[in-house]
Amino acid sequence: MLIDVEIRDRVSYVKMNNGKHFNCLSEEMCRELINAIDEAYKKECVCVVLKAEVRRNVWSAGHDIHELPQDGSDPLAFYVPMEKLLREVQDTPIPIIAFANGTVWGGACDLCLSCDMIVASKDATFAITPAKIGIPYNASGIMHFINQLGINKAREMFFLAQPITAEDALNVGLINRVAENTEELEKVLEEQFLAPLRRNCIMSVSAIKRQFRILSRASTVISAENFERINGYRNVVYSGDDYKEGINAFLEKRPPKFKGKATDLD
Repeated sequence: MLIDVEIRDRVSYVKMNNGKHFNCLSEEMCRELINAIDEAYKKECVCVVLKAEVRRNVWSAGHDIHELPQDGSDPLAFYVPMEKLLREVQDTPIPIIAFANGTVWGGACDLCLSCDMIVASKDATFAITPAKIGIPYNASGIMHFINQLGINKAREMFFLAQPITAEDALNVGLINRVAENTEELEKVLEEQFLAPLRRNCIMSVSAIKRQFRILSRASTVISAENFERINGYRNVVYSGDDYKEGINAFLEKRPPKFKGKATDLD
């Protein structure tokens, strides 16, 4: 098992417990998280708290690079486990809170944003890093960041692939609370988030979460032509040499040598 689950006082505490591999979102990790979240809903919990075993200050390193395909197939296709996990978090009709007390990288940043609320320690950082590896992020993920952060901050995070601090994340609305350390964060979580959720009407909260999900999708309808254009751009990238170079450079622990040009997409 890559996770630990404890249900206490109507709250399911789901903890990624693979710190030695920096809680990479491998296929197995994603499946276990999906099952735990589904089980929490079936057992009528009022909330799920997503935590992690933190080592070397890493909450999660994101997508498991070892599992990225290099055969020309889409690394972020609709049915890959990480994409299923993101939809599970977004669609499960009870609140899910990310408890981030370390650095959050790549797909793990999208996972946190998919949660309904995020609480973070002061030393937490957040980075979305597909550009470092040569991965063309998918449209649903980019729209998710735009809806949460606004287009300018989303551009900054995707284009630069640099971590932003917890304070910066709080200022742009990426997270809900910042605490000085993990101990203080536990107190903030319990007093300011879980205690009210236990008191409130879960039917009301659940109905409102479902509405948020529907309404957030309402403004993202695009034409079939533009959808095909997006997929065309992405296909050029993930079937090209720079994508493979990015993966190999990461695995070989060296800087990548990208040779592609923006004009290659024309």
